[in-house]
Amino acid sequence: MQSRTDTYVALLRGINVGGHAIMAMSQVVALFERQGLANVRSYIASGNVIFQTEMIHPRVLEEKIEEALAAAFRGYDAKVIVLNKTEMQRIVRELPWKRVNPAMRYNVIFLRHSIDSRSIFEGLEPKRGVETIKYAPGVLYWAAKRSDLSASSMAKLSRSPIYKEVTVRTVNTVKKLAELMS
Repeated sequence: MQSRTDTYVALLRGINVGGHAIMAMSQVVALFERQGLANVRSYIASGNVIFQTEMIHPRVLEEKIEEALAAAFRGYDAKVIVLNKTEMQRIVRELPWKRVNPAMRYNVIFLRHSIDSRSIFEGLEPKRGVETIKYAPGVLYWAAKRSDLSASSMAKLSRSPIYKEVTVRTVNTVKKLAELMS
């Protein structure tokens, strides 16, 4: 029986941002290849790695990749979210924004499975007239006025322990990743 492969993306949390957890993406790609993953490529330096492997549960891949990253990059608290092509396509298909306003910032906040629940909204009341937040399995779709970012509930989230369980990508990055996975 022939094994089937699928395309995945690994979203590494907190690398190459603000001078922390600096990693050359070429080193990250090589590490993924040493894990037996195929057709590995990165997209921009913020920790997006696309690869192929036998169809396997994303949580198993997350654990494998986190262990390898923690061993290779001492001091890096490896947190990874792995999604398959079908999941990324769903996330893009469900984007709530039909038109983009340049005065707004649009992000997709990816949730680790440990906090993936509607209850994440508790204590995260969106500021009326400043931002919108929509939950879908695995993500929060967030948009806010660029002029009011510091007043948004995401500023509050970024100071909470939950923030260590999420990773954020711009809507343009998310669309590009889904395109590259096709």
